[in-house]
Amino acid sequence: FFFQSKGPFWEVPLGRRDGSVSISNETNQLPPPTANFTVLTQLFAAKNLDSKDLVVLSAGHTIGTSHCFSFSDRLYNFTGRVNPTDIDPTLEPQYMAKLRNKCTSLNDNTTLVEMDPGSFRTFDLAYFKNVVKRRGLFHSDGALLTNAFTRAYVERHAGGSYKEEFFADFAASMIKMGNADVLTGSQGEIRKKCNVPNH
Repeated sequence: FFFQSKGPFWEVPLGRRDGSVSISNETNQLPPPTANFTVLTQLFAAKNLDSKDLVVLSAGHTIGTSHCFSFSDRLYNFTGRVNPTDIDPTLEPQYMAKLRNKCTSLNDNTTLVEMDPGSFRTFDLAYFKNVVKRRGLFHSDGALLTNAFTRAYVERHAGGSYKEEFFADFAASMIKMGNADVLTGSQGEIRKKCNVPNH
């Protein structure tokens, strides 16, 4: 997938055990798009991932789309007042206006918006350019500017001169994330096809 989107390539370590069933509530462990920096670092630390992993893996938002409901509170209900002026002041105003044209209310559950406008099918450094301009789609994207280390990483890569470095960082963080919560002994199974249980 990353290769098709012109992204990094890395060798995936083989032999990891996976569960034999999918448990939907395990997705509750994923960082929500509404998270601030404190919550993000706590969730990442629980998986032995640090601030560098946080900023690097957040750049996965360079690919794909999101439903409006994942960020529409930034457009209409930032502090809970539910009125047209209740907006997130950290979003760049022109970007805010574009988002409000696409997501016309808090109740929009169907409209999709590109997470990385203009290159949402390409794994590139444009994500960092957007975040540094305060055009990160999610709270969690904007949160990267609230910490000195992650802000410096975003600013360095927003310039576009360190693609190979970022790709290497992304590959390393993906491998590190893949080593979190590994099942051992008789737990789980080593899948013959990674996307489906053996039975």
